[in-house]
Amino acid sequence: MKLAGLKSIENAHDESIWAVTWVPATETRQSLLLTGSLDESVKLWKPDELHNEGTNTGHCLGVVSVAAHPSGVIAASASLDSFIRVFDVDTNSTIATLESPPSEVWQMQFDPRGTNLAVAGGGSASVKIWDTATWELIATLTVPRPEGPKPSDKSGSGKFVLSVAWSPDGARLACGSMDGTISVFDVSRAKFLHHLEGHFMPVRSLVYSPADSRLLFTASDDSHIHMYDAEGKSMVGAMSGHASWVLSVDVSPDGAALATGSSDRTVRLWDLKMRAAVQTMSNHTDQVWGVAFRPPGGTGVRAGRLASVSDDKSISLYDYS
Repeated sequence: MKLAGLKSIENAHDESIWAVTWVPATETRQSLLLTGSLDESVKLWKPDELHNEGTNTGHCLGVVSVAAHPSGVIAASASLDSFIRVFDVDTNSTIATLESPPSEVWQMQFDPRGTNLAVAGGGSASVKIWDTATWELIATLTVPRPEGPKPSDKSGSGKFVLSVAWSPDGARLACGSMDGTISVFDVSRAKFLHHLEGHFMPVRSLVYSPADSRLLFTASDDSHIHMYDAEGKSMVGAMSGHASWVLSVDVSPDGAALATGSSDRTVRLWDLKMRAAVQTMSNHTDQVWGVAFRPPGGTGVRAGRLASVSDDKSISLYDYS
C-alpha cells in the first residue's frame, strides 16, 4: 500500500481540529468526512474536493470527538461542555442531546450494528453505553483498579478513560486510559474481562482489526504502537518510529495497514506484515490529532481514502492503493 497526497485545505476550522471520522455512504449520497474542532463547531466535507457541505454549531466548548452511525444517517459530536449532540447528517436537525458530568465525555464510537453508542467516561473511570433507539443510558462499564496500585496512583481508581473501540462483531469493547492500561469488556454481560499491559503513558486511540476480531491496535504517548491478541491477553507486536506522542491510529478496511498521527507532525503508514512504517507524510505543521480511513461502500468509489486533521487547522486527504 502507498499513500499519495490528494488535497489539503488550510484553515478548515478557525482553531485546532481534534476529531475526524467518515460518515458511511447511503443510497442517496457518497460518504462524507466529519470533523470537530476546538472552535466548537462540527463540519461535513465532500470526500474528494473537500468542499464544506455544512457546519454544525451548538456546543459551547471545543469538540473532542465525532462518531458516525453505520447507517450513515446520523452522527454525534462530543464536547468539553460535557454534552453529546446526536444529529441527522443530511438535515443537521438535533435528534438527541446527552448530558454527562464535567470531564466525563471523551472519545466515542457507535457499535457495528448501530444499536449502542459507547462513550469514554474520562474521570468517571468507566465507559458509558447509550441505547440509540431511546437515547437512554443503559450500561456503565467500570474499569477496575489493577492489582497493586502504581506508585504514582494517588487518586481514586487512577483510571481516566480516554478512548474506546468496538470489536467488529460488537461482542467486545476496549478502552484506553491515561495511565497506559487497556481494559477489555464483554458487552452483553457488561463484564470486565482483563487488562492489557505494555504502555506506560496515555492511550488516546485504539482500534480493532476489521479482519480479525481478536486483534487490537493501540497508540500511546510513549511513541509506540502495540498489537494485542485482545482475547489471549498478550501483546503480539510493537512498532516504533514516531519521534513523539502517537495521538491517533486507524486500520485500513482490508486490515493490511495502519495509519497513525503524531505530535511529531507526521502521518505514518505501517505495513502490518512487515510491522514497519513504509511511508511518512509531512503535510501538517503541527500535531496530528486524527487519522481515518474511509469505509468501503458507495457507488463509483474506486480508490481508498485516508484523512488526517491537525492543530494547524488543516485537513489532508490521501489516496491509497
